[in-house]
Amino acid sequence: MAASDPDLSKKEIYINENLLRSASYWMSMMCILGAFLFLVFSVVDYFMSPTNFRFFLLLRSLTAISLITISGITFAINRKKVKKGVLYFLLLITTAVAAVPIEIMILRLGGPSSAYYAGLILVVISLLGFLPLSFPLSLTSAGLVYLIYIVPLLMEKSRLDAPMFINNNTFLVATMVLGLTWRFLNQKKNIEMLGLQYDLDQDKKQLETYSTDLGRLVQERTKELNKSELMFRSLFQNAQDGILIMDQKGKILDVNKVLCDIHGFDKNSLVGANIVLFETEEDESLFRERMERILSGEPLLYETRHYRKDGSKISLEVSSKVIDVDGRKLIQSFYRDVTEKKKLQTQLVHSQKMDSVGQLAGGIAHDFNNILTAILGFTELILLKEDLDEDIASKVRTIDKVARQAAQMVSKLLGFARRGHFEAVPFSVDKAIMDTLEMIGRLVPEHVTLSKQLQAPLAIAKGDVNLMDQVIMNLVINAKDAMPGGGKLTVATSIVNLREEDLDIGADVVAGEYVNILVRDTGTGIPDKDLPHIFEPFFTTKDKGKGTGLGLAMVYGIIKEHSGYITVKSRPGKGSDFNAYLPLCSKKARGEVSSLSKNPGPGPDGIGETILAIDDEAPVLQFIKETLAGRGFNVITIGDPVAGLDLFRDRHSDIRLVITDMAMPVMDGGQLAGHIKSIDPTARVIAITGYNNYRQDKNIYTIIKKPFTSGKLLATVNEALDNKGQVARDKQQGEV
Repeated sequence: MAASDPDLSKKEIYINENLLRSASYWMSMMCILGAFLFLVFSVVDYFMSPTNFRFFLLLRSLTAISLITISGITFAINRKKVKKGVLYFLLLITTAVAAVPIEIMILRLGGPSSAYYAGLILVVISLLGFLPLSFPLSLTSAGLVYLIYIVPLLMEKSRLDAPMFINNNTFLVATMVLGLTWRFLNQKKNIEMLGLQYDLDQDKKQLETYSTDLGRLVQERTKELNKSELMFRSLFQNAQDGILIMDQKGKILDVNKVLCDIHGFDKNSLVGANIVLFETEEDESLFRERMERILSGEPLLYETRHYRKDGSKISLEVSSKVIDVDGRKLIQSFYRDVTEKKKLQTQLVHSQKMDSVGQLAGGIAHDFNNILTAILGFTELILLKEDLDEDIASKVRTIDKVARQAAQMVSKLLGFARRGHFEAVPFSVDKAIMDTLEMIGRLVPEHVTLSKQLQAPLAIAKGDVNLMDQVIMNLVINAKDAMPGGGKLTVATSIVNLREEDLDIGADVVAGEYVNILVRDTGTGIPDKDLPHIFEPFFTTKDKGKGTGLGLAMVYGIIKEHSGYITVKSRPGKGSDFNAYLPLCSKKARGEVSSLSKNPGPGPDGIGETILAIDDEAPVLQFIKETLAGRGFNVITIGDPVAGLDLFRDRHSDIRLVITDMAMPVMDGGQLAGHIKSIDPTARVIAITGYNNYRQDKNIYTIIKKPFTSGKLLATVNEALDNKGQVARDKQQGEV
C-alpha cells in the first residue's frame, strides 16, 4: 500500500516512509559494497580458472559499473520523496544484476559442482540481512535469486551431478530460510521502533508546542511591560538625526550616536555637560528666550551654530519640544547638520546674484555700445571735415577720447557678463603666466617680492590666451596694490581634482581635473563684509579715484566663460588668496598668437551700390548712412526688421548688401538673415551687435562688434562687395 494512501493513519505513513527511506539508503550502500566485492573476487578467478580470467574480469567490471549506476539512482531518489514502486523495481533489477553474472560463472565452471554458488549465498545474505524490506518483498527477491540459479542448471540435465546439486541447493535454501526468518523478526522490530519513535516525536512536538505557547505568552507579557521603553530606545538610537534630552536648566541627560558624531564627542563627554557650552551665540539672552518658549509648551524650530570638539563651527537645524516624564519636564531636541546645505545655498545665491548682475551689466553694455557707436562715429565724421575750427576739433577729440575710455569700460562689463567673443584654443597655462609676468614685471615695485611656483608645466587649458593675460594682469596688479608697504606676491600653479563633495567649489562646477592658478599676497586683506561683493561690477575696496571696480568683475566673467571657477580667501592684515580653476584639456597647446589685429583701411569708394541698413537705434542708422553715403553708396535705412524684410523682398534685385543689427524686437538679425537668404541666396548680410557673442552662421557674411569706426565699416562693406561690386565698378568705368 502506498505511503500516500488516505486510508492509512499518520503513524503508518510515518513508518512506511521511514522504512522506504532506510531501504533506499542501505540499497545504495550495498550496491557500492557489492561493486567493490565483485572486483575484489577477480583474484579468486585468477587462481580458480586462469583461462576464464579475462572473461570473468570483463563480466565483473560490467556488473560493478551497473551496481554503481543503480547506487547513484537510488541515492538521487532518496533525496526526494521515495516512491514504493520505483524502489521495488530497482531492487529487483539490482538482484538480477548481482545474481545473473554469478550464474554465468557457475555455468562456465562446472555447473552444479561449481563452488561459485557461494556467491549467490552472499547475494542472499546481503538482500535479507541488510535491507529493511517487507517479508513479501524479501521472499520475492530471494526467490528471484533461487530461480536464476536453478533454472539454467535444470535445463542442462546432462551435466547434472545429483549429490553436488542437492548439497548446493540445501545450503542455498537454508541460507534463504534463515535470512527470511531474520528479516521477518528484524522488520517487526523495526516497525515497533519506528512506531515508538513516532510516538516520541509526537510527544516532543506537543511539548515543544506547549513550551512555545508558554514562551510566547511570557514574551508577550514582557513586551507589553517594556513596550514603551523598547520603542523609545529603538527610535532614539536608529534615528537619522541627532537626538538630545536635557533638563530645564540645559543639562544633557542622554544623547544618541548621531548627535555624538555631529559634535565629535563620545557619549560620556556629553552626558552631564550643559548645552550652553556648545552654543556659539554671543547673545546668551537669545538662548534663554528659546528655552523659556520651549518650556512654556511651544514647539520651536530654529537654526543655530555649535562648536565641535576640534573647535570648528557647524550649522544646525534644531526642533525642540518639552515632554513630560513621570511629572518631570524634559526637553527633547532633534539636531540636523545643515552645514553643507548652508554652504551650497550660499554658493547658489551668490551664483544667481552674479548671473543677475551679469545680465544687467550685459544689457547696459549693449545699450552703451549703441550710444558709443553713434558718438564715436559722428566724432570721426566731424574730424574728417577739412574746414573744422581747431578749437571745436580739440573739443571733439576730447569727446572721442572719453568715449573710447567708456568703450573700454563697456568691454570689461561684457567680460563680466560673459558675453564677449573669444577663440578657444589649447594653450599652456604656465607659459601664458610666464609671458604675462615678463610683460608686467616692471609694474611690480622693488619692495614687493615676486615668487613664481609654477608646478604644472604640462597643464593645458582651452581658451583665449589674451583674455587669460588680462586675468593674470588684474590679479597681480590688485595683489601689488594691496601691499603698499611691501610684502610677498606668489603666483603658483598645480593640478587638482575637484570632486562633487568639495564644498569650496560652485554647485554648477563639473567634477574633474583642473589647473589651479593661485595668486597670493601678504597685504592688507579684505574685510569680511566686502568678500561677498568682491566680484561685483563697480565694487572696489580701493580709495576713490584709484579703481573702477571692473577688474575683478572682468576676471570673474572670463573664468566663468572658460567653464572655470574662482574663489577668494582673505583675512584683514593677513593677505588674500585668489584661486582660479580652469578645466584641463587633453589636446596640445597651439602657438599663443595675439588675436588683436589692426583695423583695415576704408578701401575704395562705392559707385552707387544700394545698401539696406536695418537697426532699431536711429543714431546708429544715421551714422551708417552718412559714412557710406559720403563714399558714394546709396544707403536705405529702416528701423523695423519686418518692414526691412518687406522692402528687400520688393527690391532685392537692386540691393547689393544688407547691414542688420542682431538684437531687435519682433525679429532678430539671425532670423532676418535667414529670410533674406531664402529670398536671394546670393545676398550678403553684415551683422552688427553690441554683445558680440553671436556665432556666425551660414546666413551671415561677417559680424562687426559695436562700437566700430567708419574705417572698419567701410573696409567690411568693400570686402563683402568685392565679388559683386568690383564687377559693377569695372563695367561702369569701362563705359565712361
